[in-house]
Amino acid sequence: MYVVYILQSDLDGSYYIGQTENLERRLTYHNSGKSRYTSRKLPWKVVYDEAYKTRKEAIHRERFLKNQRNRKFYEALIKNYRSLNQGDSNKI
Repeated sequence: MYVVYILQSDLDGSYYIGQTENLERRLTYHNSGKSRYTSRKLPWKVVYDEAYKTRKEAIHRERFLKNQRNRKFYEALIKNYRSLNQGDSNKI
């Protein structure tokens, strides 16, 4: 199982999009300061994730999300995700 994820920096609220086979291990990696981009904006938290059966599918979705380059798009996606996962009655 592969996961496409969006991280949000607690430092400045920026987003990072990636894909992995192990989300917990990947988050630890990002928060350890070993990743060039994410090391400057520690700490990070997972605000969105999607599961895929193949890496090919996950990479395709990751590229789609990265190509959006639109904060409002990401925020709407995350808001909907939170509503669905928290049982919020105000679903989009």
